[in-house]
Amino acid sequence: MRTISFVAGALCGGAVGAVAALLLAPLAGQELRARVRDEVDHLVGEARQAAVDKRAELSARFGRHEEIG
Repeated sequence: MRTISFVAGALCGGAVGAVAALLLAPLAGQELRARVRDEVDHLVGEARQAAVDKRAELSARFGRHEEIG
């Protein structure tokens, strides 16, 4: 549970830091929106991959795999 909390905190902190940096940088509106969109897409992809990795780890640990959803 501690690992999951740490990873979730790191992802959230990274997302907040990235958005803050992008918002504070002097960019044109369209370019800023594109960079924010790209960063969010990247972070969502990382979160999904972390979920897949954790599911595989737990499946290996407990010896079974159940599809969710």
